[in-house]
Amino acid sequence: IDEIEALSSIYGEDWCVVDEDEKIYCIKIGDCLDQPKWTLCLQVILPSGYPTAEPPIYQLNAPWLRGQDYTELANSLEEIYIQNLGESILYLWVEKIREVLVEKAQSSNSEPDIKKTTEEVDEDNGDDFLLDYQPVQEDPVEILNFITSESQEVDEELPMIHHGSPLTDRRSTFQAHLAPVVTPRQVKRVLEKLYENKKIASATHNIYAYRIYCEDKHTFLQDCEDDGETAAGGRLLHLMQILNVQNVLVVVSRWYGGILLGPDRFKHINNCARNILVE
Repeated sequence: IDEIEALSSIYGEDWCVVDEDEKIYCIKIGDCLDQPKWTLCLQVILPSGYPTAEPPIYQLNAPWLRGQDYTELANSLEEIYIQNLGESILYLWVEKIREVLVEKAQSSNSEPDIKKTTEEVDEDNGDDFLLDYQPVQEDPVEILNFITSESQEVDEELPMIHHGSPLTDRRSTFQAHLAPVVTPRQVKRVLEKLYENKKIASATHNIYAYRIYCEDKHTFLQDCEDDGETAAGGRLLHLMQILNVQNVLVVVSRWYGGILLGPDRFKHINNCARNILVE
């Protein structure tokens, strides 16, 4: 309680109480006081064991914060928690985030790469989730690059892509996509095809995992991608291992709706994946 009162006093209007009973808070953080260029929203849930036994459950929200940037910042916050076990750490987290934003503002003249927000997606007609695959005039976003020689590249057939039913909870929507794959290049082709769809390309996260059985070596070629949703890719791959599926790629798109879901987001990601695998 003392920590919350102190933070509220320090950050003023940038400190927001989302739910007092559930101890959910949001802090707006910028790179400087006057018209910040790089900004970020830190949402936290303080569990009953905080700070002595449990860390805050948190989410970092910024349209530009993805991939490596998200992972590095999340790792920094977790390191601060480990170094200060049992202590109040929210102030340290906020100032670490501000330090990162200031470094970004000083080291680059470029503007943040803002992508479409989930709120905009949510305002679209719900029928848009019945995806169609008309080519978009933009270059497809490549999120997987394999180290292969151009001379070895084979124009493999694009596998059939299946789409699961969307699941919505507190304005966040999840939808799984699945394709049978037998080579890494097919994985890449499916991902490129999915990203041609504006709805999927605008998702806050596109988490994926794949498992390909190599008969000649009697081993699995497998990999996963969090796409900013820390640990989600590994959990998805673990589910596929438990179900012993092979020669398949599963992608779960999440459109964030502005309300923190906590651990429920992992449940929804895995449920969507499990349902489409069963189908």
